[in-house]
Amino acid sequence: MCAAAGQGEGDVGLLRDEYRRKRWVQAFEACDEGNKGYLNREDYKVAIVMLFGYKPSKMEVDSVMASVQQSQLDQAYYFAFEMKTGVSLHKFLNLMSTKKTAQLYHSEARHLFIAFDMQCKGFLALEDFKRAFRIVAPKLPERTIIEAFRIHFENKEAAELSS
Repeated sequence: MCAAAGQGEGDVGLLRDEYRRKRWVQAFEACDEGNKGYLNREDYKVAIVMLFGYKPSKMEVDSVMASVQQSQLDQAYYFAFEMKTGVSLHKFLNLMSTKKTAQLYHSEARHLFIAFDMQCKGFLALEDFKRAFRIVAPKLPERTIIEAFRIHFENKEAAELSS
């Protein structure tokens, strides 16, 4: 029998969120070399590997560190306190929450794509696209579906041309 039997859907969600938060705090503490109270670049990379199983790119780490540094500069200006050069626990928890949300969204989108890629081609042809919309939005006019498909390719072409 499920350990969460008898609990509401919201209760299970809260337990899952608390479990994630606890894992993130443990990863932060384990990666905070010297117990500085923050993660430097290397500490942050190790924490991401521990939690998500991949080494973040230089660009990802640069982006996080720049965001943290700007936030710290703003706070130092207003509150005149000593700056630490790294990710605080509070900021780390916010970053991990955002990262997990993005990961869940990507995973859900991937599952939907696989479900509609009936012939396992790795792409959706116009007929696959129409079939998918007939299932999820049967009253949507075909003209709108074709327009959405066309716009997708125009955006993709524009992105490829600007690269």
